[in-house]
Amino acid sequence: MVFLAKRIIPCLDVKEGRTVKGVNFENLRDAGDIVELAGRYSDEGADELVFLDITASNDCRKTRLEWVERVARQVRIPFTVGGGIVSERDVEALLRKGADKVSVNSSVLKEPGLIDRLAAAFGKQCIVVAVDARQDGGEWRVYSHGGRVETERELFSWVKEVEERGAGEILFTSMDHDGTHQGFACDAVARMTTLVNVPVIASGGAGCMEDFYDAFTRGQADAVLAAGVFHFGQVRIPELKCFLREKGIVVR
Repeated sequence: MVFLAKRIIPCLDVKEGRTVKGVNFENLRDAGDIVELAGRYSDEGADELVFLDITASNDCRKTRLEWVERVARQVRIPFTVGGGIVSERDVEALLRKGADKVSVNSSVLKEPGLIDRLAAAFGKQCIVVAVDARQDGGEWRVYSHGGRVETERELFSWVKEVEERGAGEILFTSMDHDGTHQGFACDAVARMTTLVNVPVIASGGAGCMEDFYDAFTRGQADAVLAAGVFHFGQVRIPELKCFLREKGIVVR
């Protein structure tokens, strides 16, 4: 299925209340204040914002609601929050603090039926399933707990299952590409978009504006998520959107 207007989505990976960024999910470094960055991206024309409390699942805790509330006050764009969500009550709390959508990952790998329940309770449009994966011997293997725990799930069978269970969007991050600035896993993204009929967000590997163009054309992604290139100024959203429009990509 084709979703016409493409989206540009900055991501705040949050640890101890600060935005961080690493390479291949490791060697994290500070990337700035969460509220300051969120406000900047909203003002610069980002289409959405994703906020991931990246240690919540591993620490067996919920996303810090006070962080979510502070960011929500600064943005005027759709706002997705993930990290430590294990129940309908968790989603209710995040929506009350200003989230528009939620991103689930580790909890639904453990209990896939949670996707069905959340979609039934809040609507598919509210449920983003994040999928972190890396290649192992030519096969894409899915990981949980912020990329720390390998699962038995194979990437493409898993994304098909999450769609069938009610996911409204799929956020796919290639752990092999994350933070490398070498481009996205376009072949995997393209295969994914042929398998599912919900939007696929490509994540992991942005280094320049051409990489976004490749993700939209070769990868057929519906949206592209990036972090470091935005946080550290290699790519600015207004210039990126102009570049993509000049190349014939319809962006919001």
